[in-house]
Amino acid sequence: MPKDRATALFIVLGGFFIANALIAEFIGIKIFALEDTLGLQPFDWDLFGQQGSLSFTAGVLLWPVVFIMTDVINEYFGKRGVRFISFLTVGLIIYAFFFAYLAIALAPAQWWVGVSADRGVPDMQAAFSVIFGQGMWTIGGSVIAFLIGQLIDVSVFHRVRRITGDRLIWARATGSTLVSQLVDSFVVLYIAFVLGPQQWSLSLFLAVGTVNYLYKSFAAIALTPLIYLSRSVIDGFLGPAVAAEMKRRAAQ
Repeated sequence: MPKDRATALFIVLGGFFIANALIAEFIGIKIFALEDTLGLQPFDWDLFGQQGSLSFTAGVLLWPVVFIMTDVINEYFGKRGVRFISFLTVGLIIYAFFFAYLAIALAPAQWWVGVSADRGVPDMQAAFSVIFGQGMWTIGGSVIAFLIGQLIDVSVFHRVRRITGDRLIWARATGSTLVSQLVDSFVVLYIAFVLGPQQWSLSLFLAVGTVNYLYKSFAAIALTPLIYLSRSVIDGFLGPAVAAEMKRRAAQ
């Protein structure tokens, strides 16, 4: 445990940030139906001529936590802190997928291929390849959108902070997330599914992007109280004087 509490705080926040982003990338291949999960009747939305139910990637379970971590790191460590952890996260995501592809290329043991046949998985190698071998367009779109979103988030956060000072925490935290995720939601879909092999139509791209953005917006607003809770806990951990000095430096 570092003796410097600010250093310890950055390690904890950074580790939690990276872990959530990595997990979100890998579980994001699963698409779930929100209505069925909640036991509700399907909500057949109609946008841009497209109809469908509320289906999301499982990664949405974790991305709201990443939003909160971004704003908390921004609050205490400023632009340099967020940019450092964002580039590090992108590097580690690429690193993780490299070894996932390497693991897929390993010849499977014959007994292992059918080990879960009685549970509905006749070919474990095929299942492993599908789950961990996400397409390069999807990985590229996700990583690029994440990085662009983070850089926009930190910029908007500090622009609002210069106007409001230390007041209106919700405005800079939620506002920066709403702006950054507007870009993120559409960039990832455009790269992965419009430019990629699936060649989505413009109407489908706009409809799915809008639904995803509305969900992220709702999550960002709903989780705003956690920003205040996190700030209170961290101020208590650092001490009022240290916390105030870190926030002052972060704002510069």
